[in-house]
Amino acid sequence: MSSSQEIVPIREAHRIDEKALAEYLRQELEGFTGKMTVRQFGYGQSNPTYLLCTKDKELVLRKKPPGKLLPSAHAVDREYRILKALEKTDVPVPKTYLLCEDEAIIGTAFYVMERMMGRVFRDPTASEATDAKERAAIFETMNDTLAKIHTVDWKTLGLEKFGKPGNYMARQVSRWTKQYEASKTEHIASMDKLIQWLNENIPKDDFTSIVHGDYRLENTMVHPTEPRIIAVFDWELSTLGHPLADLAYNCMGYHLPDLGEKRMALSNVNNEEMGIPTEKQYISAYCRRTGRKDIPNWEFFIAFSIFRLAAITQGVFKRGLDGIASSDNAQTYGAFVKLLSDAAWQIVPR
Repeated sequence: MSSSQEIVPIREAHRIDEKALAEYLRQELEGFTGKMTVRQFGYGQSNPTYLLCTKDKELVLRKKPPGKLLPSAHAVDREYRILKALEKTDVPVPKTYLLCEDEAIIGTAFYVMERMMGRVFRDPTASEATDAKERAAIFETMNDTLAKIHTVDWKTLGLEKFGKPGNYMARQVSRWTKQYEASKTEHIASMDKLIQWLNENIPKDDFTSIVHGDYRLENTMVHPTEPRIIAVFDWELSTLGHPLADLAYNCMGYHLPDLGEKRMALSNVNNEEMGIPTEKQYISAYCRRTGRKDIPNWEFFIAFSIFRLAAITQGVFKRGLDGIASSDNAQTYGAFVKLLSDAAWQIVPR
């Protein structure tokens, strides 16, 4: 899907003071002149994202959503910081122009980055790819890009304080448990059992790298005609942490049931016919690119990743009930929380 096909009128809950924004950008952003029009990107459940257009320029703005937010969520300042740092590396990211933390301008903090043109595959099987050969190349570039993220020298980039090296998985289990409890709307038995098991089985391996936090095909942009990723988006959950958490999240589709609307599912595809690698092949390619010999505690990382997705989904559902979600279909997400919790609990070794 072309990124231009996802642009919609601004949702009522996400309206901003366009006049104040235009005046601010004319003062702070070199070359920003003339009349500005604003529309919204229709996909995404986290930070509202807007297209800003003038006669000579197109830019993208990401901001925090309105309303009361969960602690540490929607950190657009962290997104801006990691994007700015990664511009110096071979990780494909859009160029950033400014960060505004003055909430008086449009009501929340925001940042502005370049508009990039390419293809966004919302279906995790990349069904819109030309053929199996191109699809295989897209999965290769997704794997290669993840390896690039995890092999960046974060100390050289001055990111020592971007996260807390060590004890990452324990902190993540604690964080997402709290996020889930803060947005909980019903009791789910499998979620309670899963949380207990995760807390009792934290891996001792504390390897540290930059982690994206939400790395999947949908959060990348592929070149308009070539099978290569030209940008990775949605860095709001990025930090310093365990790279296997990213890899497992990227591989969740191999373990999930079909949740409808082609959400995440890779479990029922004909891999050879579609050109999609098996999980074993995908992991092997990642290990080759990162110099890793093996993947210990894989069940923990997969179960944790599905648990975290369930917690995120619960938050989206709650924001939908509160009328402040970034997408119109947020209220449909409630049913998926139990499905995800059940799926994660089935992975846990008995």
